[in-house]
Amino acid sequence: MKKIIWKLLPAVSLLALLFTGTLEAAIDQAAVNRAWKTISAAAGIEHEPVNFENKKEPNAWVEFSPGNHSVHVTTGLMAILDHEDEIAGILAHEVGHIQLGHYNSSVGRSLLWGLLSRAFEGNAAREIVGGVGMALAESGFSREQEVAADDYGIQTAFAAGYSPWGLVRAMEKIKAAGYKTSPNGFNSHPPTDRRLLHLRNNASAIEPRK
Repeated sequence: MKKIIWKLLPAVSLLALLFTGTLEAAIDQAAVNRAWKTISAAAGIEHEPVNFENKKEPNAWVEFSPGNHSVHVTTGLMAILDHEDEIAGILAHEVGHIQLGHYNSSVGRSLLWGLLSRAFEGNAAREIVGGVGMALAESGFSREQEVAADDYGIQTAFAAGYSPWGLVRAMEKIKAAGYKTSPNGFNSHPPTDRRLLHLRNNASAIEPRK
């Protein structure tokens, strides 16, 4: 199972959000559960309880295998979000990876790299294929898949009755907290600014920003 953590590299700590050593959530578990129930129904997948992880990093992911999935949200993510629309957008993005078949293609890509590494002989060849190749294969979904999941997330959240700007605002707040990706050939997620531009364009095509 592949853990999806938005691939956002921490650049600064979230000290401003720490209170007596713990993170205070701006949205509570009830809001997350409500959003997940609505999004899963809109996406047509079985609703399972959300697993809340006591971690500072603003992360959300779906653990997935055929016929089984579980949803995970960190307290660090809840601490920087203000509205249910925002967590709904993120959860809809994660559902997109399932519904668009990204898990199957990612597993296939990883398996391919493993077969290639065994086919080569010599330490140098194995280092190239097994090092660089597997780093790419295991780095997560491709940039194209991430963009597709973003598109799916906006459309599905809107169809479920949420603002199409929820995912945009969530990404903006994650970036403001110091978590972002930079242009890099080994990053599976698109650079944050480019990704945000695409998200804003898609959301504005549905309704003007309020």
